[in-house]
Amino acid sequence: MQLYHHPLDLESQRVRLALEEEGVDYTSHHVNPITAKNLDSTFFKMNRHGRVPVFQNGSHIIYNTIDIIQESKNLDIAAEIAVVDPCFENLIIEWYIERIAVVSSGAESISASSREVIEWMQKIQDWDPKIFTLSHIPEKYRLYVSKFIRQVAIARMSESPELASDYHRKLKEAYETEEKLKEADVLRRSKDHLVRLLDEVERQLSETPHLAGQEFTMADVMLVPVLARLELLDLENEYIIGRPNIAEYWILVQQRLSYKKVIGKYFNGWRKHRTLLKAWFLVRIRSLLKRY
Repeated sequence: MQLYHHPLDLESQRVRLALEEEGVDYTSHHVNPITAKNLDSTFFKMNRHGRVPVFQNGSHIIYNTIDIIQESKNLDIAAEIAVVDPCFENLIIEWYIERIAVVSSGAESISASSREVIEWMQKIQDWDPKIFTLSHIPEKYRLYVSKFIRQVAIARMSESPELASDYHRKLKEAYETEEKLKEADVLRRSKDHLVRLLDEVERQLSETPHLAGQEFTMADVMLVPVLARLELLDLENEYIIGRPNIAEYWILVQQRLSYKKVIGKYFNGWRKHRTLLKAWFLVRIRSLLKRY
């Protein structure tokens, strides 16, 4: 099993946390969206949306085409591939990982995920961190990286004309994102959505130690990278510390081995500066040398 991901990517963090929690063995491949490695033709042919994570199990590649059918009551995972709403893509990957973990362990059946876990997963997935994250990055750095990525897309378009329409779509997405970042209403809605989500999480954590009860579940897997992103952006005082139950929960989950391996290894203390500076250095060098 192969996982194409990057430590900086929030969705990749979710999938890796799930893999580590379930004890699934996999081979890791770093694909850094900041340095536009997700636009390399070899990866782009695998996933023409150019997004990470991508999970490959033998001949099955999971990104938009999903190996799952969700039943209304017990959420059993079927063997057939079904196409679902892309906004739930990473939820499906989590369920798929759970299925593989059970099969690998030799268990005869797969325990159904509780409705409460799935509801929390969907609530958290409904908030898109992209606009919020980009709006908190200094404009000069954000625009520099955005220009670099557009240049890479143009270069790849000429190198792989058979993928030109897909690269053109990525260019269009980049321009649309920059336009959204200029709209105050878009930024406000993203922030308000996050605040509502965190307030609901705070209320739940006043009743249970984890989102869906006493145990750490896939609902927590979805939430932890959100809190890590807020800390990375130096926003923990505004969004975490002021919510005592979330603050206590945040301290608790950082002690998990899965967190230390997936997130802490790259972002605890001075490590976050090393991770970010490495990506920035590569973008700067390639831009100066015009090696797109």
